[in-house]
Amino acid sequence: MNDTMNGVKKILLTALLMLSFSINAQTLSELYQKVNPAVVVILTEQKELVSSGKTTQTVTAGGLGSGFMISDTQIITAAHVVQVAEKVNVQFLDGETIPAKVISAYATADVALLELIWPKKNAVSLKLADSNLAKIGEKVFVVGAPYGLGHSLSSGYISGIIKDKHSKNPFTNSEYIQTDAAINTGNSGGPMINMKGEVIGVVSNILTQSGGFQGIGFASSSNITKELLFEKKILWNGTDLIPLTGKMAQIFNLPQESGLLVQRVVKLSPFGVLGVEDGDIEMTVNGEKLIAGGDIILSINGVKFESTDESLLNIAKVMEIKGENQPLEIVVFRAGKKVTLGRK
Repeated sequence: MNDTMNGVKKILLTALLMLSFSINAQTLSELYQKVNPAVVVILTEQKELVSSGKTTQTVTAGGLGSGFMISDTQIITAAHVVQVAEKVNVQFLDGETIPAKVISAYATADVALLELIWPKKNAVSLKLADSNLAKIGEKVFVVGAPYGLGHSLSSGYISGIIKDKHSKNPFTNSEYIQTDAAINTGNSGGPMINMKGEVIGVVSNILTQSGGFQGIGFASSSNITKELLFEKKILWNGTDLIPLTGKMAQIFNLPQESGLLVQRVVKLSPFGVLGVEDGDIEMTVNGEKLIAGGDIILSINGVKFESTDESLLNIAKVMEIKGENQPLEIVVFRAGKKVTLGRK
């Protein structure tokens, strides 16, 4: 009798597990069909230095990322996908491609806001949820273009939440959601979505030695994304910068304690239009790989760059978006001399 009862229990348990799996799979499939039209592929072009023997030349290289629509003209993606892109094109599920421009980008939190040159017809948008409600162990899924395979889905669970926030300084704010959902090259900028179909994160990067998924991926939380892109809006500068402080500042013989070495600059970005010049020599200094030969930014709108939160906060204030042609003055260190670049 006991053996019979145990057998019945096993059959019932198996049936319940299969039913639960079926319901979850169906729900995930339905959610994917709902959110997928809002997910886009970001195609970029940027300059890169290529060394061949003793010569170095600048070439145009293509880049790939993901993103998602929040309105018929605005798209959120990862900052590293578009920070130094000379051209940005957004490809939709229906095959249409629309050029876009970068409005804001934050390297530390790795989030950026794009604006389409013209609105997308019949746009499908996603909602940014309250990521404070996200819990470790909660099921999530990611939609993006891993290795260029557009609109691919991977699912997993939230395995950690990492916060490094300084409430006043947007340059040092970050908040990441850790997941075991598969994230690979091309996923960056895509949405991390909860089982309500809401965005709780913007896919940032993976922790790996091989370049492929190894079980740990990160997404910038939706709350830090909302705070930085819609509350503390800072002008996108179109540059790749490396701070020079301490011994590094001495090596470059700076006339002040700190500066920002320009690696690359987008010619049609706010800094590029002012005449900020990028580097053209790859080198290793003090164990750090960098591109030298470009300008070193000393101050922006009269605020000197210093490696302190107070200095970064002041720079953030003068870089807030106040208008398309707001006053901007940059003092750079070029060929051993201070040079002032600016517009009134």
